[in-house]
Amino acid sequence: MCLAVPGKILEIAGDDAYLRSGRVSFGGIIKQVSLACVPEARVGDYVLVHVGMALSVVDEQEAAEVFTYLKQMGELEELAAPPAAAPP
Repeated sequence: MCLAVPGKILEIAGDDAYLRSGRVSFGGIIKQVSLACVPEARVGDYVLVHVGMALSVVDEQEAAEVFTYLKQMGELEELAAPPAAAPP
C-alpha cells in the first residue's frame, strides 16, 4: 500500500524552489526529503511525505492523528532504523 507519512521539518537547505530539501523527523527517524512541491513549507511545519517527496503541509494535530493511525496499522516499519550489523 502506498501511504504518505507525516513528518516535522527540522532544517531546510537550498534557495532554488525546485532543489529545496529538508531534514524531516518521522517520530525520531530523520530522513532527507524533497520540498519542491511545498514552497510554502518552513522549519517547524509538518508535511505529508511519499517516496521522499513532501506533498503538502498539514497542521500538527492532523500529522499526529495520521501518524497514530499508521502506527496502529503497522505501516511504519520502513521508517525504523536498520538493525545494527553484527561484529565480525
